Parts: sequence; structure tokens; C-alpha cells
Amino acid sequence: MKAALLPERGIIKVVGDDARKFLHGLVTTDMLGLAPGTARFGALLTPQGKIIADFFVTEALQADGGGFFLDSPRALAVTLVEKLNLYKLRAKVLVEDLTEILGVLAVWDGQDTTKGCAAKQGLTYADPRLPALGFRVMIPPHRATAAASELGAAIVGAEDYEAHRIALGVPRGGVDFVYGDAFPHEADMDQLGGVDFAKGCYVGQEVVSRIEHRGIARTRAVALRYDGAAPASGAPITAGERQVGTMGSAARGRGIALVRLDRVAEAEQTALAAGGIPIRLIKPDWARFSFPGEIKAAE
Repeated sequence: MKAALLPERGIIKVVGDDARKFLHGLVTTDMLGLAPGTARFGALLTPQGKIIADFFVTEALQADGGGFFLDSPRALAVTLVEKLNLYKLRAKVLVEDLTEILGVLAVWDGQDTTKGCAAKQGLTYADPRLPALGFRVMIPPHRATAAASELGAAIVGAEDYEAHRIALGVPRGGVDFVYGDAFPHEADMDQLGGVDFAKGCYVGQEVVSRIEHRGIARTRAVALRYDGAAPASGAPITAGERQVGTMGSAARGRGIALVRLDRVAEAEQTALAAGGIPIRLIKPDWARFSFPGEIKAAE
């Protein structure tokens, strides 16, 4: 089992009598059914349906003080706090940025022990996107090594977790799509449990529902393979002379790119390249969206 402290993650706490209802009316995930010890994947959107920030939200036990904790991108913590406070109005809610106090330890490639010794170290929750992504512990960074030791996990670098994420084809905001410019469908949030299409209204809900019901999500974050040197982040993905997407993150022969799937389909058998480096698109097992040629991921 491996564990890595993720320096790019921040923590926001939302607490108060109206906290659950407040969040439920704003974010893409269902907050009413969230229980302590579990987590939901979701996002706060603009009224136009673009992602301001995505995050995991988990609830603390009342015995531990209660409240909801958002595991969000560190670079967007201040922005997310400001946005939540903007919507607060008269709601009995307190929003706190705990990024300087708490960090996130990711644990994977082992048995899920979220009910075991990890809970002694900090708030613990399974990654709600995919079982293969393991679980996370909100913990003071200086306690990360001790927590990993209690779990029987080897501490590795954050780059090892990134390589694991990329190999699974799971996109990360800020590297595989641009915050403020991507819809949830483009970031595959609809595929990874990040959007509840049965819940009531939330900010941006009409646009997201329209994309879902009309099936008009042409751009997707897609997994890929390459040989040799990794394509540069931001490099154009081309089919012949035509650009069909933009390269995102890459590690150890695997990558993720934001791609116009309709343009790839139109290109038919034309070879794809990222910044001149040949690539092959693959479809992860978890993906349910239509895919050119329906190429399945193979190890």
C-alpha cells in the first residue's frame, strides 16, 4: 500500500445549523444523503454551468464537532471561500479556510481501512470517484508519516499518486481542464459521480441538465498512451493538420487530453499526435460516453 501527501489540496470547513441545506442548494452533488465517514464528489458552478472549483465533501461526526469539510484545489481555496460567503446571505453558516492547518493524505493500492486506524489520525473517507483511487485522510501535514506507518503504507511522492491517477484516466482540474472554462461533462464529472441529475436546483443546473438530456457533450477529458518522451502540457492534439484537442497531464507512458471526440471521429483512421508525438486514445472501463471506434483500455 502507498500513501502520499498531496500539496496541491486545500481544506475548507462549512459548519452551522443551515450548512447541509446551504451546500445542497449550491453544489452539483446531493448533500441530503451524505453521512459521516462517507464523501461525495461535486463542484460549485457559475450560473452558465462552468466549473469554479471541484471538490470532495465529507461530514465529521457530531462527537468530533460536526460540520462539512471540502477537499478542494489549494489554489482555489480562497476563491471558493469567497464564493460560498457570497451566497451565504442570512444562512446560519460559517465558512473557514483550514488549508494552513490541514492537508490531504492519499492512500491507495491496498485494503480500504477507512474504518480502522486511519480514523485515529484524521477525518477519513473513500475517494468517491473510483475504488482504485483508494481513500484519503485529512490530517495535519506533520502527522502524515505517522499515519502512513500505522496503516502499513509506504510514503511516496505526490508524483506517484499523479501517475496512478493518470493511468486510471481520471482528470484533474488545472492540468487537464481549465477552471472557469469547462463544463462538468467535459471534465467527466458526470461519469465519476460528480453530478446528481435527480436532485433539485443548484447553481448552473439548467445548463448541465440540458447538456445531459440532449447528449451534446462533444468535448471530453480522454485517456491516452504514448511512447518515449511525454508530450508537453498544453500541446495541441492534432489529426493530420487539424487540431482536435489539447494535451493535459502525462506520466510513465499514460496521459489525459481534452479532446473534441466528434472531430476525432471525423478524422477516422488519421493518426493522432500531441505536439508532434504520436498518441493513442483509450477508453477507461469506467467511461460510459460514446467513443470513436469504442477503443477499450487494455493493459
